[in-house]
This record gives sequence, structure tokens and C-alpha cells, in this order.
Amino acid sequence: MPDTPPRLWRRKLIVLGSVLIGAVIGYAAVARFSDYRTPPGDPDCQPAVALSKKISPLARGEIAGLTMATAPLKLPDLTFLDSDGNPKKLSDWRGRTVLVNLWATWCVPCRKEMPALDALQGQLGGPDFEVVAVNIDTRDPAKPKAFLKDGNLDKLAYFTDTNAKVFQDLKSVGRALGMPTSVLVDGKGCEIATIAGPAEWASDDAVKLVKAAIRPNAAGL
Repeated sequence: MPDTPPRLWRRKLIVLGSVLIGAVIGYAAVARFSDYRTPPGDPDCQPAVALSKKISPLARGEIAGLTMATAPLKLPDLTFLDSDGNPKKLSDWRGRTVLVNLWATWCVPCRKEMPALDALQGQLGGPDFEVVAVNIDTRDPAKPKAFLKDGNLDKLAYFTDTNAKVFQDLKSVGRALGMPTSVLVDGKGCEIATIAGPAEWASDDAVKLVKAAIRPNAAGL
């Protein structure tokens, strides 16, 4: 028996309703996925993302392993101690470009990387830039100091966190997956680039990129 007009209309309304519900569910799922893929960032860090994009062609050779920032990320205000046991935090370096490095004496790649970090600090360290290398040995606090002294690594200031909280804080924002870890940070505390593992920081490639991060206009970028 053929459908009567009322029955036909009811069927069309049911089909149309199902389509609309499916569309709403699909939109919600896409929105949730988009939120997951693109977490909200600090608007103060947009310039750091722009800088990262500008200097990304320099991430090559000895520092090809750098991951350049593509979304605005302000790092946690990392806290640690200086060589005299005084508290320090990352925000103490506001206004300066900083290479934050986490290292430990039990980490063989860390030990191999330290001379290059010391040399980078010696070459570029000053009012505009500093290598902030934080030791996270949790035992025998004298050991990392002895390591730096024995290696004549006297350009780096000594910073320590015997609780390794700095590692956990960086891990919480996805920027510490292993050791060593280094994050290039702008004067507002925003990520410019990150690398998991060692890098030859005293190489021409690294020095050129860091100089460009400090003074992009002077680098012709």
C-alpha cells in the first residue's frame, strides 16, 4: 500500500532529524579534536612563534635536531638553586634570550655536551643571552661541581635542582622526554625551539642560530 502524504512527511522528518543529529555530533567531535591538537597558547608568545619560523632555516647541520616552536608556549617558571644555594627561577632572566639545559653526571650524552655549552656561554653570554644549565643529580651534590671543575668548564654558572622538579615541570608541557634536554627561550619566557638529546652548541651552525634568536634584525632575517 503506497505511503499516504502524512506518513511520507513523517518519514522525511525522521531522516532529516537523523542527519542533523549526526552533523551536530560530527561537529562536536571535530571541535574536540581541534582543541586537542591545538591547545590554547599565551598570546604573549606569538612573537616567539614568529621568530621561530623566521630562524627555522638555520636549524641545520649540527643542530638539525631542533624542533622549532609552532604554537605559543610559555614555559613554567622553573625554580632551582644557584651555587650558593640561593633560589633562582626562569623569570629572573626576563628580557634575555636563554638556553635552558638540563643535565646530570649520570647522563653520558650530557657530560659530552657540557664543553660545547660552556664554549657557547663564553662566546655569546652577556646582557642579552645566557646558557642556564641546571644539574639534576639527586645524590652527592659535590659530584657535578667537581665535574665542571675537572673539565675547566668555568664559563657556565652552576645551577642545581636535587629534586629534579625542573625536569617534571618541562615534562608536564611536553618539553622533557629524556636527557639532556635544551629549550631556547625568548625574553618573555616563551619557547623558540627545543631539542631532546645533545647538540654541538659551539658549532658555527648553533652560534649562527642563537645569534639570530637574540638579534634577528642584525642577522638580516
